[in-house]
Amino acid sequence: MPAVHSILALGGNLGDRKETIRSAIRALKETDGVTVLAKSPLVESFAVTEAGVDKSRPNYLNGVVEIETTLKPGALLDLVRSIERDHGRVRLERWGSRTLDIDIITYGTTIKDGKRLTLPHPRAFERAFVLVPWALMNPAAVLPGHGAVAALAEGVKNEVWVVK
Repeated sequence: MPAVHSILALGGNLGDRKETIRSAIRALKETDGVTVLAKSPLVESFAVTEAGVDKSRPNYLNGVVEIETTLKPGALLDLVRSIERDHGRVRLERWGSRTLDIDIITYGTTIKDGKRLTLPHPRAFERAFVLVPWALMNPAAVLPGHGAVAALAEGVKNEVWVVK
């Protein structure tokens, strides 16, 4: 299978957030069929629940990576779920606090609406914690079906702050 460029978003709000993200990126680098091409700066944001922003919960730390992979989308999803579990992720509550969340944002230019995986990620176009770090990593990036990432990020950039 030819290699495909993919954008993954990583984040969490429990434990040593920065080290967990670094460790997850190391796990990606150690996987056959995955090459990490670029990493974004990290951004911090308030927790968001189904009810909206919840400042009583720990803040999230998020970033994105660009990878090149020969894994098919389903195998890539299995990989990121495995990395999440290895880092203590427990899926009990939708929108709940977590040690690590890894979302597949894009897989090449694939547009797909499946039971397990929708590509590109259906809410990426409105999420500051995806758009802002992605635009900082690659100002020319395009989100298939939605346009220039930098333009999308402009409207939500005040929802996150870059971590030094």
